[in-house]
Amino acid sequence: MDKILFTEEFCRPENLYPFTLTRQLQDIRVGILTIREKWEKALGLPSFDKKEDDYKDLVLARDLAEATADGPCYLVHGNILPTPALIAAVKVLQEGECLMSRENESLVFRISAGQITGTHKVQVDKVTYFKEALLVIRYPWDIFQLNDQAIRLDIDTLTGERTSQPLPDNCRHSGNEKLFIEKGARISHAIFNTATGPIYIGEDAEIMEGAIIRGPFAAGKSSCVKMGAKIYGATSIGPYCIAAGEIKNSVLMGYSNKAHDGYLGDSVIGEWCNLGAGTTNSNLKNTAGIVKVWTLAGLAAAGRKCGVLMGDYSRTAINTSINTGTVIGTACNVFGAGLTPRYVPSFSWGSDGVERCDFEKALLAIDNWKQLKGASLQDTEQVVLQYVYNHLY
Repeated sequence: MDKILFTEEFCRPENLYPFTLTRQLQDIRVGILTIREKWEKALGLPSFDKKEDDYKDLVLARDLAEATADGPCYLVHGNILPTPALIAAVKVLQEGECLMSRENESLVFRISAGQITGTHKVQVDKVTYFKEALLVIRYPWDIFQLNDQAIRLDIDTLTGERTSQPLPDNCRHSGNEKLFIEKGARISHAIFNTATGPIYIGEDAEIMEGAIIRGPFAAGKSSCVKMGAKIYGATSIGPYCIAAGEIKNSVLMGYSNKAHDGYLGDSVIGEWCNLGAGTTNSNLKNTAGIVKVWTLAGLAAAGRKCGVLMGDYSRTAINTSINTGTVIGTACNVFGAGLTPRYVPSFSWGSDGVERCDFEKALLAIDNWKQLKGASLQDTEQVVLQYVYNHLY
């Protein structure tokens, strides 16, 4: 059976802190779909994760021998977004062949049991070069910087030649790009502008009265855009998220809430996060200079605009003011006077990174938040969070 096997090897997942603390690279959401979902839909194949001998080797993890025991697989670097040109090149790969970028970076291997020479070693019989442009997520700000292109690609993938549900008569739409509404979506007295990009409204999503949305924009399954929201592209509201206030060029990965007024711009919010009422981030320095963002390797330039990069399960108190280019780790409870520091470590209580949350109390709070959306904390999540708490603070 053909399959996809994702690998983080050589992708420097540590550069995508805090989002890779709790997920594989391929489970990052950019556009409408996660990277994993994009590849699965493009190739029509199931996917698994290559065992990397770390704490994220969970139920989908397979070593090379296991992955090829019942047939060949595509070994794909997990931070690469598929494009039509790339997929076309991948589909013609033969066993033992490697697709390389013009910068001599490996992209995709087509392997069978015969190419495996060791636990993490693959024999390459032939190299083919891919000379088209690539979309690669190397740093967390790439998520919102590539979100425009990702939304457009995902809308084409998801909608194809299908017909959209009709826009209710009490709504308004201007612009020539696609507006696609899935079945079950509920929309009332909203304004849509697709002059600058397409708009996608997912299954069972709700767009409330007075919402003003400018593409590119995507609302995932069962998400909600509340009354009077002002949303600029390129913005993605992931599944089961709530969005309100003013949002611009941001990604909410899933199950997170920005349910009140306040500004969110040029930002990425992980899963199961909550932004308290009035929370606002800065995305531009007072000098209008280049924003430098904390990474494990030191400060890195993210461009002129970068807001907040918030890891999974983190929350802010009401009226929290988030500094330009701020990184907030996993499972933080952020509060305090004035602007936040530019880096808030995982499991912080407050915003100064000095006091840590008690682990068991942190788990209880996470489970309480998940219950609000009809979910509960899973054993695999606890395993990952325990490792982050013990080793990656």
